[in-house]
Amino acid sequence: MWEKEIQSFVHYLRIERGLSGHSNEAYLRDISKLATYLTPLDIPVEDIRENHLLDFLKDLHGLGVEASTQARCLSGIRSFFQFLQFEGRISADPTVHIKSPQKGRKLPDTLSFDEITAILEAADLSTNEGLRNRAMLEFLYGAGLRVSELVNLKLTDVYQDIGFIKVVGKGDKERLVPAGRDAFHYLKVYLEHIRPQIPVKKTATNVVFLNRRGSGLSRVMVFLICKDLATKAGIMKTISPHTFRHSFATHLIEGGADLRAVQEMLGHESILTTEIYTHVDRAFLSQMVRDFHPMSGRKSDL
Repeated sequence: MWEKEIQSFVHYLRIERGLSGHSNEAYLRDISKLATYLTPLDIPVEDIRENHLLDFLKDLHGLGVEASTQARCLSGIRSFFQFLQFEGRISADPTVHIKSPQKGRKLPDTLSFDEITAILEAADLSTNEGLRNRAMLEFLYGAGLRVSELVNLKLTDVYQDIGFIKVVGKGDKERLVPAGRDAFHYLKVYLEHIRPQIPVKKTATNVVFLNRRGSGLSRVMVFLICKDLATKAGIMKTISPHTFRHSFATHLIEGGADLRAVQEMLGHESILTTEIYTHVDRAFLSQMVRDFHPMSGRKSDL
């Protein structure tokens, strides 16, 4: 009995909001779960109330569904009812007073700048692979790339003259990302002196980073390279390519970078995702207040 409303919602997501097929499917799964739960009760969409939704969330909790999954499901349902209210199909949004289930936020593992430097310098620049690895890690950290974005980076997406690369991220969304001088320095050395020595496979003619057989690198290989260099640098932390992206974002935030600028560079659709990188120490936060809050220098009248 919900088919018409759900189809209209999916059409709205695809046409008006321009969401990807993957995102549309996620929304559809969330609404379908609610529809499946309420169908036996024979409740039309316009008669759904807050208590029905609270019972649904309680049922999810009873099934052992994690709070993060419950919160995501509620977010999709909330969007659905907001759409119906906007379209005039319901008079009130039953989700308006429902609080999202509390979910613990796992802070990403990060490296200090000194640890990053030690890992970068662990690459053996006397070898072709060492130079390639240094260039790759410079971009993982210097541009905050996902490992998938790194291994899929194309020669035609590198703009050395202006210090930018074009990145194709999640949902095939493109963004221009700046990278530091060191990243482009090592990339230039690799492209001019190392890559021309490799017998490139036809399927990889436009791929930047290649293995010795002329094919693009796998994500697993990049993971192993990061782990090996961390071990050589004496870093005992659990390291992955994503650790460099986390460190890139954290160091920018700690340095005072604008949160929305970091969101843009990371390619996050929601700024809520970027906010996890604001896990800076209390001393830094206190210093920010002292430096920038207009009342910080005001003397007390007491």
